[in-house]
Amino acid sequence: MVRLRLFIAVAVLPVLFMVSTACVAGAGATDGPAAGGVVDLEAQARAKMTDEHWAEAAALWRKLADTNPTMPRYWDQLGHAWLRVRDYKSAISAFQKALELGAGYPFNAAYNIACGYALTGDKEAALEWLSKSLEMGFRNLQDVRTDDDLKSLRGDPRFIKLAALDDVSKMTRDQGWRYDLWLLSRELKRIHYDPFKRVSREEFEGYVKKLHEDIPGLRDAQIEVGFMKLARMMGDGHTTIRPGHGQPQARLLVPAEFYQFSEGLFVTRAAPKLADIVGAQILKIGEHSVEKVYEAMDQVISQDNKMWPLSIGANMMRSPRILNGLGLIREDDRMSITIRDSEGKTRILTLTAEPGQPGDDWPSARKSVGGPDPLYVRDRRTNYWFEYLPDSRTVFFQYNAVQHIPSDPLPDFCDRLFKFINEHDVARLVIDMRWNSGGNNFLNRPIVHGLIRNDKINQRGKLFVIVGRQTFSAAMNGAAEIERNTNAIFVGEPTGSSPNFVGESIPVNLPYSRMNGSISDLYWQSSVAMDYRTWISPLLYAPPSFALYASNRDPAMEAIMAYAAAGKTSTEPAKD
Repeated sequence: MVRLRLFIAVAVLPVLFMVSTACVAGAGATDGPAAGGVVDLEAQARAKMTDEHWAEAAALWRKLADTNPTMPRYWDQLGHAWLRVRDYKSAISAFQKALELGAGYPFNAAYNIACGYALTGDKEAALEWLSKSLEMGFRNLQDVRTDDDLKSLRGDPRFIKLAALDDVSKMTRDQGWRYDLWLLSRELKRIHYDPFKRVSREEFEGYVKKLHEDIPGLRDAQIEVGFMKLARMMGDGHTTIRPGHGQPQARLLVPAEFYQFSEGLFVTRAAPKLADIVGAQILKIGEHSVEKVYEAMDQVISQDNKMWPLSIGANMMRSPRILNGLGLIREDDRMSITIRDSEGKTRILTLTAEPGQPGDDWPSARKSVGGPDPLYVRDRRTNYWFEYLPDSRTVFFQYNAVQHIPSDPLPDFCDRLFKFINEHDVARLVIDMRWNSGGNNFLNRPIVHGLIRNDKINQRGKLFVIVGRQTFSAAMNGAAEIERNTNAIFVGEPTGSSPNFVGESIPVNLPYSRMNGSISDLYWQSSVAMDYRTWISPLLYAPPSFALYASNRDPAMEAIMAYAAAGKTSTEPAKD
């Protein structure tokens, strides 16, 4: 339930925030508890909520709200408690106060007011507030569809329209696609942070109208591409739509991995049956140059800047379905590629799309060199890990995802990382974020705070951050915060997003085609307000090179070590 998630979230608010609340309440109250008492009272109220003692919780939140009526979350939690004791009118009043004061997401308060009215039997008011909530950007249609608090509305045609519950199984092919188009366009307009910043309303509506009219004459692959173009119009990397699991053929990829290096597009790995093309440069796909293919795919790759398509595009080129929908190739299940192999010979071959993911047995362009894997590709599946390199007195910290490892939460990992740095002969810390495409932004805090506090390593020439085209989303937040608050030197290539960006991944699922994706509804400002850069550009520019990749060398680490060697006296241990 949406409301349960809301009050549980309050239970984990930082202690510092609770203390500041207590100070405000204590200063303004004449007959309420003292500051320390407010902290205790709120802890009791949260405990009662957790234990589902709703009446007792309501009494405590009511007391807190009387003590300090300016605190938004008191009213919000009071509303939840009153809903649970079935005092719906009082709950509605509390949620209206919470909405007025800006508690949490405004659309959640409006949604809870709709639930309150539905539970009182006031159907008209419930539909009015549900409509308001959706117009304000309420995130999850599935909650609307399944919430028992709204069950009295389910038979109403207006509710069916709001919740997008029409039976697509009874629709023709054209009707189904048109229904999905209506729903996608509606969701983009109502959820997106600023849907008409990059495209005018007239252009958006005109595109939707034309696609609606064209659907009968288009193949499914062309319609899918048309939907992807519509999401691309929002102008951010998080708002996307892609073929769904209901279309298995749309998920098939050719069994070879591509990567764009400074020298061009290369096959980095392939299924064993295609081992002979590993390490080959791709010159053409179908009859088009790689450059022309990238240009065409720009229409369907949602992006914050021109680095992100280098990452997404190389993988998207493995999809004959998308290339066919774009009109680049004739068939939607296979494609021809022109390659120049490792011996310099040019040839054309046909690759057929298949189900499944790359396996550990796939030959790699690096394997022919022999020797150990370089650090940056050694373990990309683990969210975070570090290793000490005694020869250079360097700690290499690979930060692959902003997500907890359950057995080793990030705060614990960071405590161990900085303890090691403080207790050992460490000349520099390298944080490798080049593969990090995000997670939960709030988990970056122990890393950023640990760096700020660590005078030993937070110095120019002792702290390095490797970034690249896949540094995105929550990782972009972390990179921006590190750049702003530390003395780090950035290395690699530009990031896949901008320091300030429109983000979030609110799910969108289309019922007929079963295409799925996400819509962004928040603006993240991790840098200063006047930062209009399209990316963080590294001071030490070291883009991926196929020659170095195939030789098991890391251009970013080599750039760091060269920089350190040029100024090595500053990192030598102090002499007695």
